[in-house]
Amino acid sequence: MTFKMATDSDDTNNRTEHLNTITLPVLHSPINEKDNKTDRSLFTDQLLSLDDYNGLFITPRIDALNFRHRMSEPNYVSDWHVAGDATLIIIRSGVLRIGLRNGDHRDFNAGDMFVAKDHLQDDEEFDSEKHGHTAAVIGNEVLTAVHIKLFES
Repeated sequence: MTFKMATDSDDTNNRTEHLNTITLPVLHSPINEKDNKTDRSLFTDQLLSLDDYNGLFITPRIDALNFRHRMSEPNYVSDWHVAGDATLIIIRSGVLRIGLRNGDHRDFNAGDMFVAKDHLQDDEEFDSEKHGHTAAVIGNEVLTAVHIKLFES
């Protein structure tokens, strides 16, 4: 997650004008236009606007359904899977690596967050050669995270 901020050389008024967005990584499943089927999972960035409430910069309300606490031991590695429901994942400790089918990966450290919302269409079955992502705990530290299931209409 990144914040768009002004540099130290900017004046106070200009700095306030630049605290207006947060960039949040989102793992999703695009639909292939040729066959209308779910394609490989990939990351894109979502810009969230921030409103200024007297110096407190905050996004509009984002509805959530529930949350869970997660803990995984070092060397945990998942099989290929999709998130299914859109879930905001906030890393509290450790390092979580999300692996993609194209060989790319992203590492998320304590304080990082991202949305996992790769999924299949209702009429599709999971293809173990095409769909999903992996999750692995990197390093010797236990991973702790909060998973917040987002409400999406």
